[in-house]
Amino acid sequence: MKPLKRPVRRGLLVAHVAVSVSWLGLTVGLLALGITAFTTGDPATVGAATRAMKIFGDWLVVPVALLALVSGLVLALGTPWGLARHRWVWTKFWLTLITTGLSVFSLRPGIDAAAADKAVDINLVIAPSVATATYLLITAVSILKPWGLTRRGRRLRFSASSVKSVDARSPRQTA
Repeated sequence: MKPLKRPVRRGLLVAHVAVSVSWLGLTVGLLALGITAFTTGDPATVGAATRAMKIFGDWLVVPVALLALVSGLVLALGTPWGLARHRWVWTKFWLTLITTGLSVFSLRPGIDAAAADKAVDINLVIAPSVATATYLLITAVSILKPWGLTRRGRRLRFSASSVKSVDARSPRQTA
C-alpha cells in the first residue's frame, strides 16, 4: 500500500483513537448495565438495563468495532510501522480482530437473548469485563510499543541496511 501523506495519516490517527476510545467507553457502559441487571432484584430495572444494552448492541457495537479494526488496519498498512513488522502492531491487530468477532458473534446474541427473556446471566457481566480488560491491554500496547520487531521486520530492516551500506561505499552517486 502507498504510504499515507501526513495530513491524511494524522486525520486517520485521530479518527482511530476516537473510535477506539468510544469502543472502550461503550464496553464500560455495557459492563455497568450488565452488573446492574445481574445484581438487582427489580424486574423493571432488569428490563430497562437489557433494553439499553440491546440498543447499544444493535446500533453501536458492530459499527464501532469495525471502524476501529479498519482504521487500525489502514494505519498499519499506510505507515512505516507496517502490519507485520512490529510485534506490538501485530498483537493489536489480532486482539482487535478477535474482539471484533466476539462482539459480533457472541456479545450481541447474548444481549439479544437477555433482552428477549428479560433475564440476565453472569455471561453479560463476564463478556464486557473481558472486553474492557482487552481494550485496556491494547491501549497499553499502543502507548508502550513493547517486544521489538517480528522476524519479517528484522529481515526487512537487515535487507534495507545492507542496501544502504553498499550504496554508502560506492564511489558513484546512486539514483
